[in-house]
Amino acid sequence: MDDGFLSPLPPGASEGPLGSNSTEEPGWWPGSEDDGETVHLAVRCVMTSVYMLIITVGLLGNVTLVKIFVTNSAMRSVPNIFISSLAAGDLLLLVTCVPVDAFRYFSEEWVFGEAACKLIPVIQLTSVGVSVFTLTALSADRYKAIVNPMDIQTSGAVFWTCLKAVSIWLLSVLLAVPEAVFSQVVAMQGHREHSNITFVNCVPYPLSNQMHPKIHSVMIFLVYFLVPLTIISVYYYHIARTLIKSAHDMPGEVSEHTKRQMETRKRLAKIVLVFVGLFALCWFPNHVLYMYRSFHYHQMDLSLAHLVITLLARVLSFSSSCVNPFALYLLSESFRRHFNSQLRCGR
Repeated sequence: MDDGFLSPLPPGASEGPLGSNSTEEPGWWPGSEDDGETVHLAVRCVMTSVYMLIITVGLLGNVTLVKIFVTNSAMRSVPNIFISSLAAGDLLLLVTCVPVDAFRYFSEEWVFGEAACKLIPVIQLTSVGVSVFTLTALSADRYKAIVNPMDIQTSGAVFWTCLKAVSIWLLSVLLAVPEAVFSQVVAMQGHREHSNITFVNCVPYPLSNQMHPKIHSVMIFLVYFLVPLTIISVYYYHIARTLIKSAHDMPGEVSEHTKRQMETRKRLAKIVLVFVGLFALCWFPNHVLYMYRSFHYHQMDLSLAHLVITLLARVLSFSSSCVNPFALYLLSESFRRHFNSQLRCGR
């Protein structure tokens, strides 16, 4: 796929689609021909190994996480429902988009057909939407639990949380549908070894429209990164202010139950904040890189440095789908206990 938000620079295409439906040399690896082949082989081996590790670790962690929350009724709390939804979104990305992305390092053209060209971007953006919108909902839940604790004590909390989680999925799919409208498989012209060739590529927007990639990259950054993280920051500002104020105003004699309740809420708020930090760390480089390419539409950067930055951004973005279970394992004693129990049962 050519230069889409979650698509790597395809072996066989320039950094951005050109208005003339042409591209430079399909061997996009830097250096001379021999050096390029060496780099190509190294990248192929390294990236395949890294992607296999991401898929394996991500599947193990997220499947175990979902299984724990589904099979243990005591774990079906409001935050855990949202965390399970996060894991489901990560699993969707791991079993569909990561393998397709990995295959791009072995093929110089798109081989998955028109349907996959339209479907894969929708799945990718749906997964990102589920992640960032669920994190926003989790932050709102922690805000209510700490700043307005009386608002969350309702008998139908689990039902309404499930409804919110489903709504987040529907919203994420709806926002991702335009990706299917604009993505298309096109034949592109290039050259290699002093001869002209034609290869098939999947492009995320019309090649003739120079404004589309700029608008697309900015909207993606705003909707799936900047705006949600700004909202989350506001929630956590009020959470921090409330915790600091309560620490000063708390009377000397406080029941053990109240202390445990406050500690539990603080610990959950910390877990959500770590999830948000990991999401921002993993996705920010990819957003920056996509906007850079979109605003340098006709320029190519075939340097080794740009290649390395591109690959690191790819690995980071997909790593976001496997880090949450590890963070939860380190920060949550109850999850760690259930996770260890699941591993022992699997032996």
